[in-house]
Amino acid sequence: MAILHASEPYYRFVVLFFNCMLTFGTYFCFDMPSVLQGVFQGNITCVNASQHSNESDCEEGLGMSYVQYNLLYAIYAWTNAVVVIGAGFLIDKLGNPVGLFIFSSLCLSGSCIFALGASLKGTPAMFPVMLFGRLLFGSGNGSLTIVQNRITAFWFKNKELAFAFGITLTFSRLGSVLNFFFTKEFEDAMGLMWTLWGGAILCLTGFLAAIVTSIMDTSGVKQLGMEDEVKENSKKVRPRDILEFTLPYWLLALSIMFFYNGVFPFVADASDFIQQKYGYSSKSPVPAYLAGAVYDASLVLSPFLGVLIDQFGMRGILALTCAIATLPVFGLLAFTTVFPLVSTLWLGVTYSFAAASLWPSIPLVVSQSTVGTAMGITTSIQMVGIGISNVVIGAILGDANKQTTEETLHKWTLTMIYLFANIGACVVTTILLNIADSRRGRVLNQSKNQRLAVAHQRLQEEIDDGNEPITDYVDSFEPDPLLIPPRGTINRKI
Repeated sequence: MAILHASEPYYRFVVLFFNCMLTFGTYFCFDMPSVLQGVFQGNITCVNASQHSNESDCEEGLGMSYVQYNLLYAIYAWTNAVVVIGAGFLIDKLGNPVGLFIFSSLCLSGSCIFALGASLKGTPAMFPVMLFGRLLFGSGNGSLTIVQNRITAFWFKNKELAFAFGITLTFSRLGSVLNFFFTKEFEDAMGLMWTLWGGAILCLTGFLAAIVTSIMDTSGVKQLGMEDEVKENSKKVRPRDILEFTLPYWLLALSIMFFYNGVFPFVADASDFIQQKYGYSSKSPVPAYLAGAVYDASLVLSPFLGVLIDQFGMRGILALTCAIATLPVFGLLAFTTVFPLVSTLWLGVTYSFAAASLWPSIPLVVSQSTVGTAMGITTSIQMVGIGISNVVIGAILGDANKQTTEETLHKWTLTMIYLFANIGACVVTTILLNIADSRRGRVLNQSKNQRLAVAHQRLQEEIDDGNEPITDYVDSFEPDPLLIPPRGTINRKI
């Protein structure tokens, strides 16, 4: 890495590219069950199936129930919820390279075990092995995202932070979009086993990207002469630091949880919902395309939203607007027969704005040394909510094989109402977030110029008081006012 110099602007963008590749494959794998839901819940054998127009009325698959299928997502979320708390603290304490290696390894091994479990079709061991694979995969992927966000926050804080977060999300969503477009067709041509092992190979690319990212991050920190500062910050991390997190942080975490409760559980079951409500064949790839439109919109919008939010701010206002604008989506899905692409694209747009405004706000309300811990706790809260939602939806839907079409559609309506309620809760928490932010200097809603003006004013006040400003404060392009100590407390000379 000697030919690359960390002091040059291009260096952080090279880091960003490999950092983005960490989760490209894992996000592809995460929603593979959604695209293959018909196969996962298909009958183990179709020996006695009848034929209609050269097509069987039976889809051969793994024989999972709705409860088992949704448990694949719930176990991912709950494992995430437990692991990411310790993972965030571990990353803050031991550094990014350790986290990158451990968590990318877990993603790779989990995807391999998941594929291996599917090969045990028809045996009692199949579902437990696949569940264990998702457990390992969940242990790694959520924690890997924390390392990813921590690296992004380090290299882009006070620069193009929201833009960098947007690019990261775009790469992740590119994996999701490609999954929804190609996985079903690949499975039809090559079979389930080749499809699942193909996902594992994509996770291998993430493992290789983790190695490159680790080398560049470590080398860059040394070139910038910040190695001692990073080590010193890691020594300052204590478990009790979470007691010092402010009210805006906790409201951000709850807002993220409630909003994502309406998005991820919906996408997990969207293909099956669209197929049943709108009359598509179980063999048709169209429901997967329509469900994937949520991520199509995110893929296109995320980078541009990052640039806009970096410039104009208004993160809190945007989060509230997105929550309110999402409410009609589930009303349309529950009570109308409007073409589902309208709702999925609509949800994709609001999801893009919400993600671009909420996640990059976290580094603004916690100190740099606790970003990993804060991201970990936020992800944990988010995953607890998503896991509960997956189980609730599985319980609502029940066993489709024992229900009439009318009963199944009624239960889908109840599911949409449940998702609507979660978005309604997000409206409440984002209102409270904006109130709390207004009482703490409007950090989340300030534009770039406003934040610079406040920071420069405080810098001048310190100079007038005879204090020596800290280097990071003077050199940073866009200081974070919330993280600047009160007047008269910056490196006072004795």
